Parts: sequence; structure tokens; C-alpha cells
Amino acid sequence: MKLLLLQPPVQDFYETGIRLQPIGLGYLKAAVKKHLPAVEVVLKDYHQGWGRRTLPLPPELRYLKTYYEHPDKSPFSTFCHYFHFGAPFDVIAEEVAREKPDLVGISSLFSPYYREALRAAETIKARLNVPILFGGSHVSAMPEQMLAHPAVDFVIKGEGEKALVELLKTLQNGRHFESVPGLGFKKDGALILNPVEDNYPIEEIPEPDFSGLGTGRYLYEGKPLSFIITSRSCPHRCTFCSVHQTFGLRFRRRSPVQVLTEIKNRYAEGIRVFDFEDDNLTYYRDEMKALCLGLIEAFPDRDVQFVAMNGISYLSLDSELLRLMRQAHFTHLNLALVSSDTTVRETTKRPHTVEKYLEVVAEASRLGFKIVSYQILGLPNETLESMIQTLVFNARLPVLLGASMFYLTPNSPIAAGFPAADETAVFKSRLTAMAIETPEFSREDIYTLFITTRILNFLKGCEFAVVGNRHACSLRNTIHDPFLPRIHWPILPTSREQLGWELLQKLLNEGRLFAATRQGLKPVRHFKTELFRRVWDQLGTIGTQTGQTMNLPHPATAQTPTR
Repeated sequence: MKLLLLQPPVQDFYETGIRLQPIGLGYLKAAVKKHLPAVEVVLKDYHQGWGRRTLPLPPELRYLKTYYEHPDKSPFSTFCHYFHFGAPFDVIAEEVAREKPDLVGISSLFSPYYREALRAAETIKARLNVPILFGGSHVSAMPEQMLAHPAVDFVIKGEGEKALVELLKTLQNGRHFESVPGLGFKKDGALILNPVEDNYPIEEIPEPDFSGLGTGRYLYEGKPLSFIITSRSCPHRCTFCSVHQTFGLRFRRRSPVQVLTEIKNRYAEGIRVFDFEDDNLTYYRDEMKALCLGLIEAFPDRDVQFVAMNGISYLSLDSELLRLMRQAHFTHLNLALVSSDTTVRETTKRPHTVEKYLEVVAEASRLGFKIVSYQILGLPNETLESMIQTLVFNARLPVLLGASMFYLTPNSPIAAGFPAADETAVFKSRLTAMAIETPEFSREDIYTLFITTRILNFLKGCEFAVVGNRHACSLRNTIHDPFLPRIHWPILPTSREQLGWELLQKLLNEGRLFAATRQGLKPVRHFKTELFRRVWDQLGTIGTQTGQTMNLPHPATAQTPTR
């Protein structure tokens, strides 16, 4: 028997190219090889490594045409073209047909890309009469929607390792599908969804098997990268999150020894960067400290790098753990603040204390971490003022601003306050859609704040030569590189940083933001200058990544910066 597992392409304005390793499929492959060694398993990634091609803007997103209007070369750009990231569907079908599998499993992780996953299934079915199975986070959220499609024969809701093994046994032995936990199937025209049961104990699930994909396919700053997961689910109950639909409510963690062994094995394969993709990596603080001590001992030359791009809850961090993480060569710290507003935190059930957050940021900055703090722009229960409050609060700290425009994840707790999601709503459940507006804020407000965070991050990342007080500097007179007095358009400057200063000065002095295109400067028409100035006027200062404090001029008095 032959099983083919595939990661399908996606279509959007952008992709996060360094977070594409199909670790869920790798776990499935390993589980099948452990429990059913006679089954041949082939893993195909049709997303990463296939390039991109431009597509027409989908009808459901045409309202974005004047928002993502120009191919902007400036540091403040948002999005422009709509792309297909990955292999063409006919190529996928051709390759799958050549493999002649007995079962095809397709991953449908993210709700807005469910159409691409179904399109892959349709194209395969047109070439090969083979049963097709769907799994992943979107399937767990909307199993009936996916199972109802004529190209889909089975779905698995929840964790997939045990369910897939049992399904394969059933296909081999001719047993009834009702015995497979979490399986959805069709019987006499009806959709049948079996109850979800516990997966294998987490410590018994083997390391993900990425064989056949190659170590040079997934890179971080030019170095081979691999995902690592130490736990499943999350002890928190944030209303905007849907993790519990897949992993259940019970938080489980692998032992530090088991995790360390996996990292050593990956290192022997050539991996040098490890991205922990847990939903709550440091909740069990003592176990995380033990893991860090093991990493310090195992890699004394520090020729490895550790990151946690999915974010870390600062509530579980203390000085000792931060120090150990830094010694182990964790280089970046991604913190999920979400909002600094008390009411917003309470209504989203987001655990938080301002004092703890400030304590962690100060200590992490002192230790040399590069810190990104994430804020969600446009939560349904937020006001415009509360979003500005959070933005200003973080802008004054030595962190980069990780702004994420809110999207409604299907069947997440917060979605209960909205009408049932139809196909269009599911398709628009993506950051780039800016689909949610309320009486408190408009799409233009969210768009403006999103660009504002990019402007502030531009300032936070600049190098400054400081005269006198080494901890404070002024935007007007301490720019390290001299500001070009005049740039003649349409020829673009060679330095993106110089271009940023040109556009920032225009914004401060003329009250308009421009996009830099090959045809010259074009106005960013939905950027609300008055809202930007509300943020700017409240700031007064911002904190740079190097720990300096930068004094900001009032727009009316902004001048060309000099040394």
C-alpha cells in the first residue's frame, strides 16, 4: 500500500517563506512508518520551492484594489500583487498520478487557503481514481464543509497520527469506517463524523520524518532550518485562537530529554536553525530551563540558533530562564502582547500584566535579544483609542512592532458573536483582507495603523550617532547617515533607507504619504494622515532596538535630519 501526503500551494498577497516546513505531515509519515512499516509513505511539498506567479485579484477582494495599489519600493510598503505560491495544479496532478498512490492525504491548515487545497484534490481526481483524505486545522474547524466537496472522500478532525494509522488499517482489512476515531466519511449520500478520541501519548509519537524533502529547502538567514514542537495545545483560552479545535483542551508536553535528542538528530542531518512552533513553549518553566541547560551542554560552540517564531508568553519568563535561553543561543524573542488595554484583555481572555511585560522586555533587551512584540489591530471589541494606546505603549520600548491585522478564524470562540461563516467569509479570514470593520473603527483606520507601525519600525531599526547622552538622541540632529537633500524622480535612490527618510520628511512636512514606484511618487490614498498624527503626537519618544530613546519632532517643526 502506498500513501502520498502533500502540502498544497496557497494564493495571497504574500507568504511567510521561512515558516513553511510541513511538520504536521512529517509527524503523520513517521507515525505510519512506526505502526505500519509495510506502507510506503511519500511526502511532497507543493508550496515551498516552486516560486510564485501573479494572479488576477479575486472578486471577493476587489475592494482592496485601491489599498494595495502600487508596487511600492519604500520601507513603508504593504502589499500589491496577488500571487500563486507553489506548484501549478496540473503539475501536482501529473506527479501524483506518476506515483500511483492508494491514498492521497492533503493538508488544509489555514482557512483562507481551503480553495487551493480543494483545487489540488479536484485536479488529482481528474487524473487518477484515488481516495483523497483531508486533515489540518481548517478541517478541524469546518469538517462538514470540506467533506461535502465531491473530490473529498475522508476527513480527519483533531490530531491525525492515530486516526490515520487506523484508517489505513481499515482500508487494508476492509473493516467499517465507524471504528476510526475522528474520521469523517460518506455513507449512502450522508456525511458521517466519528467522535474524536485521544491521540497516541505525546511521548510515543515519533520524530517527524522529513526524508525526501532535503535539508537545504527550508532556510533562515541562509542556514538550514527545522521546526521543533515540544508540546501540543495551550493552557490559555484566548477567544481569538482556534488551537483547541485541533489539539483539544489538554496541554501536553514532551520531556526535555526527548526534545534534546530530536535536536541532536536534526543537527547531525545538517540543521543549524531550530524554530520552536509551540503554542506555549515556556509554560512549564522548569522543564524549559532543563532543556536550555541541555542545549548549552550539547552545543558549546554555539554553532546553532534557536528561535520561536510562533511567539512566547512572557508570563512564564523570568530572569533565569531568559539568561539560559540566551546562553543556549536563542537570538530572537517574539512576545504576544496583543493589547495593553485592560478591557480588551479581559474580553479576549488574554492573560497579562503590564508590570510583568515591562520586566521581561527590560531584561531581554539587556541580554541582547532582538525583540518583536505582536499587537492585533482591529479586534472586534477594541476601540481606535485602545489600539493607539497599545501602539504607543510598545513604540516607546526597545521592541519591533509586530502588527497583525485581525481576521476571524472560523469557529474560534470570538466567532460566536458573528453570523455563521459562509464560503466568502472563510476565504476572507486572512490578514491581508482587512475584512472586519466595526462602528469603532474603519478599514482605513486599520490600514493606517498598520503602515504607521512600519514607519516606526523604520526608525527603531536605524543606527544613530549620539552626541553627549549615549542613551538619548533626537531625530532632527543625530541620524548616522546624512539625509539626501533632494532626490529626483522617477529614478529610485540606491538606498532603501535614504528613500525612507525622503518619504518620512514629506509625510511630516507636507502631510501626505507617498509610495515609491518606478514611475515616481504616488499618493497612498487610504492613509489617514490625521490618524498618523494622533499617534505621532502621543509618542514624543520611541525606543530603538539598541535601547536608545529617540526624541521625535512635532510634524509642524520637522526638519531635515543632519549629523
